[in-house]
Order: sequence, then structure tokens, then C-alpha cells
Amino acid sequence: MTDTSYRMVVTDQENPDAEHAIEGGLGEYNHQMAGYTDARTLSVHVIDPDSGQVVGGLSGRTSFGLLFIDLFFLPEALRGNRLGTEIIEAAEAEAKKRGCSTAVLYTITFQAPGFYERRGYRVLGRIECPPPGHTRICMTKTL
Repeated sequence: MTDTSYRMVVTDQENPDAEHAIEGGLGEYNHQMAGYTDARTLSVHVIDPDSGQVVGGLSGRTSFGLLFIDLFFLPEALRGNRLGTEIIEAAEAEAKKRGCSTAVLYTITFQAPGFYERRGYRVLGRIECPPPGHTRICMTKTL
């Protein structure tokens, strides 16, 4: 039976306090269950030499032996010259230093599944998703 004194709020607004409560609570629970905590952010930034601004790269995290690649983007003008490969290799190398043995990511059929496959990622599962005719793909790679 649900405790009716609590209420739920569904929102699309960022709330740093809520994120802190959720991340902190989960982190503490994971520490209690596993006996240690090792979750860390992992990012690889591509910096424009003229502006000094980040124009692309990879963001993710490592936790309990896994590298999670959450976002990966390069502007069209920077694709096709091995920069993408260098970015993912840098992230994988850092993940290995942190003790990770596997990488996990999601991509969509109109994004870059072929790019990841050429770098040793294999399809773990597929989920049909909008827009019609496209599929979200979960991929993994042993590091």
C-alpha cells in the first residue's frame, strides 16, 4: 500500500537538488551492497583551436567495471578523419585504467551504428522507436 503523505511530481525541469538526492541515495545503496563506490564521469572534449570552445566529443561515466558512453557528437566537418576513432579510443583507454572491462552505449539507426561496429562494438539488443522505421540499438564491447 502506498503512503499517501508523499506526492510525486513528473517534470521536464532540471532540479539539481532532486538529482543530488537521487544520485546520492543510489550511490549510498550501491556502496552498501557492493562495499565500494567507483562511479566517475568520463569525458573527451574536442576544442576549436580558434575559439577555445568545445565543439564535440564524448560524455559518459564509469561504474562497477563498465564504461557507459552516454553522448558522442562530432560536427560534420570533423567526421571521416579518424578524430571520432581517437575520441572513442581515448575514452576506452581511460576506462581500462579505471578497471573497466566492458563498454555500453545506445545509438539509433540514423546515427552511427556502423561506426561503432567497425570499432568492435556488437549489438546487444534493439528497440523500435520514433521516428517510424528507426531502431534504438544497445551495443557493447569488451575492452
